[in-house]
Amino acid sequence: MAKFGFIGIGNMGGAIASAVVKVAAPEEILVAAKHPERAAAFAAGLGCTAADNRTVAQQAKFVVLGVKPQFMEEVLRELRPILSGRRDVVLVTMAAGLTMANIEAMAGGRFPMIRIMPNTPAQIGEGVILYDANERVKEADLAEFLAALAPAGMLDRLPEKLIDAGSALAGSGPAYVSMFMEALADGAVTCGLPRDKALQYAAQTLIGTAQLMLQTGKHPGQMKDAVCSPGGSTIVGVGELEKGGMRAAVMEAVIATYRKNLEFIKK
Repeated sequence: MAKFGFIGIGNMGGAIASAVVKVAAPEEILVAAKHPERAAAFAAGLGCTAADNRTVAQQAKFVVLGVKPQFMEEVLRELRPILSGRRDVVLVTMAAGLTMANIEAMAGGRFPMIRIMPNTPAQIGEGVILYDANERVKEADLAEFLAALAPAGMLDRLPEKLIDAGSALAGSGPAYVSMFMEALADGAVTCGLPRDKALQYAAQTLIGTAQLMLQTGKHPGQMKDAVCSPGGSTIVGVGELEKGGMRAAVMEAVIATYRKNLEFIKK
């Protein structure tokens, strides 16, 4: 019997599988995808085994559902007869907006369940992985799964009612941060800096600033003030960002993402 099975190996499912293979033996991992050739190619890259959804549901202890929320019900409808006969399975979901109770209803039973919300930097071990588990998950099983997930990045338990809010920041945030990086680089290119240099400087500036906050515990506002000399260049740039509504636009992006997540919840 396999220990870890992945149904869906898109950006997030693939990132988690790539992290787990650093801890678990490849022969303990099954991967399935909508297109079998995709599963075969991915499995070959990790040295694990390609399978189909039904085989994963039959054989894996941890069945990781890397399925988009709008397709989850269809996928689980097919797997209901298999899952209903198992007593040794833990379902893991990473679908935005779908609660563990929603997944149980779609799967047709009461299961031990772990809900995770990772982000794309998990691909390089620098992710934020929010998680929670229902009361049917044994502590030993949760510890085993978290240990396998550790290479993906920072793991933080959050009450399920807050996971969609956390995902609106950490899950979608890489898209917003990428846009900001690109905008920084575009500005520097306009001023004459070569594109490759501009992108490198923008990325390292974000990395360094984030690490400075994490390591010193300083508030972002305090760090901003430290760069803004009276009558200097930076405060003029800050004024332009304020005129452009950057702060409000970023806040509204996170709020809109959170509201969209909630649309997937089954009442």
